[in-house]
Amino acid sequence: MGDHVGSVFMPGDLLTNLKYSETSGKCNLGPGLRLDEENVYVTKPGILRYREPHLYWIDCHQKRYVAVKGDHVLGVVTAKAGDIFRVDIGTSELASLSYLSFELATKRNRPDVKVGDIVYCRLLVANKDMEPEVVCIDSHGRSSGMGVIRNEGFMFTCSLNLVRKVLSPQCALSKTLGKHLPYEMTVGMNGRIWVRGRSTNQTIAIANAISVAEHMTDPQIKAMVKRLADAIAGI
Repeated sequence: MGDHVGSVFMPGDLLTNLKYSETSGKCNLGPGLRLDEENVYVTKPGILRYREPHLYWIDCHQKRYVAVKGDHVLGVVTAKAGDIFRVDIGTSELASLSYLSFELATKRNRPDVKVGDIVYCRLLVANKDMEPEVVCIDSHGRSSGMGVIRNEGFMFTCSLNLVRKVLSPQCALSKTLGKHLPYEMTVGMNGRIWVRGRSTNQTIAIANAISVAEHMTDPQIKAMVKRLADAIAGI
């Protein structure tokens, strides 16, 4: 996968020895990387990361999300214009969401979507020359957990670094929380996390626990969650 993964890079650096697909001869470039003819350059300061199959990106501490095709994001419906919903996904432009981009949606069977609703969706179009477009179905036309989030909960904004940490299989946060507290969580790659506990107090406590875990080690996270669970049990 190349000998650069885990190293720090600065804008303008040239990447070499990347791992390419044997079938297509290409690799996928995420945030912080740009292809210029045959060369791959770094556009943001940070650490080079890699994930199978053939995906590279720069891990940097930023809060402003840049749309990436295929990312699952949390958005807020801000308006309806004809057959299109306008969705705030935290980018410089609002994303468009067609009423047909829901499972089993037809002209007669329209989805129940209102202004102010939170939607968990996938970026279908993410291009600097076009407005973002999101859908609530996968490539097979199924929802796969996407759509309007109906349950009462709490959505908060965090750094993109924390999102990647929460989604990492190596991070102890999700497993430790699940052992001590029943909760639901939906994570958007755009720096938004939605959580729901058994009560409002538990929901807020879980959200705070996730927020402060960004710079903690796994032992610190486990100790923090244990203290949180003991405090909630004593209420």
